[in-house]
Amino acid sequence: MKNPASKKPALRQFWLAVHLYLGLALGLIIALAGLTGSLLVFYIDLDEWLNPQLIIAQTSTPRQSYENVFQALRQAEPNRLNAWRLEIPDQPQRAITARYYKPQETAEHGFAPLMLSVDPYSGRVIDNRFWGDFVMTWLYDLHYTLLLGDVGKIIMAIIGGLLLVSLLSGVYLWWPPLHKLNSALTLKPKASRARLNYDLHKLAGIYSLLVMLVLAVTGIALEIPQYVNPVLAYFSPLHAATKPQSAAPSPFQARISLDQAVAVGQAQYPQARLCWIETPDTASGSYRINLRQAGEPSVRFPKTNVWVDQYSGQVLAISDPSGLGAADTVINWLHPLHSGEAFGLTGQLLVLIAGLACPVLFVTGLIRWLQKRRGKAHNRQRQGLAASQNSSASC
Repeated sequence: MKNPASKKPALRQFWLAVHLYLGLALGLIIALAGLTGSLLVFYIDLDEWLNPQLIIAQTSTPRQSYENVFQALRQAEPNRLNAWRLEIPDQPQRAITARYYKPQETAEHGFAPLMLSVDPYSGRVIDNRFWGDFVMTWLYDLHYTLLLGDVGKIIMAIIGGLLLVSLLSGVYLWWPPLHKLNSALTLKPKASRARLNYDLHKLAGIYSLLVMLVLAVTGIALEIPQYVNPVLAYFSPLHAATKPQSAAPSPFQARISLDQAVAVGQAQYPQARLCWIETPDTASGSYRINLRQAGEPSVRFPKTNVWVDQYSGQVLAISDPSGLGAADTVINWLHPLHSGEAFGLTGQLLVLIAGLACPVLFVTGLIRWLQKRRGKAHNRQRQGLAASQNSSASC
């Protein structure tokens, strides 16, 4: 009968090989995903830094009505006849960003909306860009799909699964006896270069472990919702998507203004913050007023919605995340957890640090592998020289 203790070195060697080869094969892509993810944590701030024309100068002028902003969009883009989606900033120096989701120019790119930035005080269009044509959205596509579209999503989901294996194998290889725990969690600055590199590798991994596990799991779910959501629905029914239509108007009845639609939506949730306004996509479409209630995890993309008839101003439907089931709640938390915004600035900084840990892990892991290779080559050379000397002595 085999001694169980004899299996431990073999098991360790197996997981060491798994950890090594996953790191060598995928480390560069994971490092790239971590670095781009860190930058995307502060997507809006970096976009404004790169494009200072987006920052609105302080003014005493009152803000334009939402209807005036919409008319400015129509005047700037008279051939865009479908729905516009206006993101209403929560800071006074930020522009209103309007997205037109299906421009003809980028129809072959899948998701590549036209994005106009509007000065909320003058109503002037200050920027006109397509998604993917400027740095931050290009970084988003690189992070999300490796610039490969739907195929890239599948690849990134597989890489996310293998990252989980790599993280867990790293924990197994690191796990110290209890009496050595303090040493295993400490950097030894006076150690040799090889030891210092090893300590950096293990500490970067262990201190970012929890956040990286969350990022890997949520990343997989966001990449392949067509597979993940049905699994969640097995345990809790998903809320059916809705897109209510406006009633046929009476002769000569005009649509209500965006401001009237917003007033109707906000009357349902007076304490909520207005985040998005979606205009009707057709003559029978409806307004969608997107609001954020206190306690919702996502700041930019909350899930409280009120649909308003574009002619009568009646409320057609309401979606309140507090009344959704467990599966919908999990899905609604995925993106805020992945971006860190679910826990405010603290969560964003944790995601930023975990993302930066990815290239650190790759570089230190690669250096350690090269150090071991050189060490083994040196040992083989010494053994060969010793064997040659022994052979000469015996002649």
